[in-house]
Amino acid sequence: MGESKEWMATLPKEIKHKVADLSTSDSNYKDLDNTVLYALIAARGAIKEAGWKKGDDFGINIGSSRGATTLFEKYYDDFLKEGKATTLVSPTTTLGNISSWVANDLQTKGPEISHSITCSTALHALLNGMAWLKSGMATKFLVGGSEAPLTPFTIAQMKAMRIYSTGDSIYPCKAMDLTKVQNSMVLGEAASMACLEIGENENSLATIEGVGYATEPLEHNISISAEAICFQRSMQMALGQNSPEEVDVIVMHAPGTIKGDVSERKAIETIFCNKTPLLTTNKWKVGHTFGASGMLSLEMAILMLRHQKYIGTPFNPNEEAPKTIDKIMVNAVGFGGNAVSVLLSR
Repeated sequence: MGESKEWMATLPKEIKHKVADLSTSDSNYKDLDNTVLYALIAARGAIKEAGWKKGDDFGINIGSSRGATTLFEKYYDDFLKEGKATTLVSPTTTLGNISSWVANDLQTKGPEISHSITCSTALHALLNGMAWLKSGMATKFLVGGSEAPLTPFTIAQMKAMRIYSTGDSIYPCKAMDLTKVQNSMVLGEAASMACLEIGENENSLATIEGVGYATEPLEHNISISAEAICFQRSMQMALGQNSPEEVDVIVMHAPGTIKGDVSERKAIETIFCNKTPLLTTNKWKVGHTFGASGMLSLEMAILMLRHQKYIGTPFNPNEEAPKTIDKIMVNAVGFGGNAVSVLLSR
C-alpha cells in the first residue's frame, strides 16, 4: 500500500504458518493463490469433523467474490513490466481453480462447481448444494467460500467507493452500530466450509430449516434499496411456515456501511414487526471477507446454537441474552441485491 496504512483483519499467525507449510508440502501447491490454499485447509478440516474421508463420493461447490486476487495483481504487474505472460497465469487465476484443487486434494468423485455472486457467494453455494441433495443427484456436498482480498488494488477499490474505514477508535469497523456517521468497512481474509447431508447423524451440528433468496432490480451497481427489498423477500422465504416469533437471533450481513446496515435493519423490522430478534454480526471482529462472509456468519450461528450462548457486539452492551437459543437466521447479500437467508435450528 505504499506509505499509507489501512485497517485489515488478517489471519492469525498459526494459520499463516499452516498456509506456508501447505504451499511447500507439494510442488504443485507453490504456485497457487492464497484463496486456493485457504480453501484446501478449510476443506480438510470440514470433512474431518463431518466424518467424511478422502475419496468419498461428495460434491464440491466453493465460491469466491474476487478469486485469485494476489496472483492476478502480481501477474498483471509482471505483464506491464515484461510485456508477456507466463504459462501458469491462466490456470492459476481462473475461478474454477479453487474447487478443482480442493477436489484434487480430497480425491472426490463428485461434481465440482465454482461461482461468484459477490458477498453472498458462500450461502449461494449452500443453496446449490441443497438443490443437488434434494434432487437425489448427490448424497453429500461440501460448500463454502474462500477469500484473500488484502491486496493494494482491492482495498483501493473499496476506498474509491468511500466505504472503507478511516476510523481511529478501538473498533475501526462499526458493523451494527446504527449511530455511526461514517462508513466503516474493514476487509478480512478467510475460508469457511460446511458439509451438507440429508437427515441427521452423530456429527450433525445444526439443521437447516429453511432457505430464501431474492434479487432486486439494480438501481446502482453497488447498492440495494433503502428498505432492502431483497432481504425482505429472502427472509420471508426462509421462514416458510415458521412464525417470526420463533426466531431468537439474526446474524446480519451488516458490512459496516451506513446504508447497508440501516437498510437491512429496516427489512428485519418489516418482516418481524412486533418481535425483532436479537441482532448481531461478526464483521466488527473479523472484517468483511466478501465471498466467504456468509459461511463465517453460519459458523457463528452454529456456535450459538451448540453452546447456547449469545454472541453480541460491543455496540449494544445492555442486550439481554435469551434463556434458550433454538432458531437463528443468517443473512448475506452481494452487490446488486443478491440476498440469501438461511434459518438454522439445533
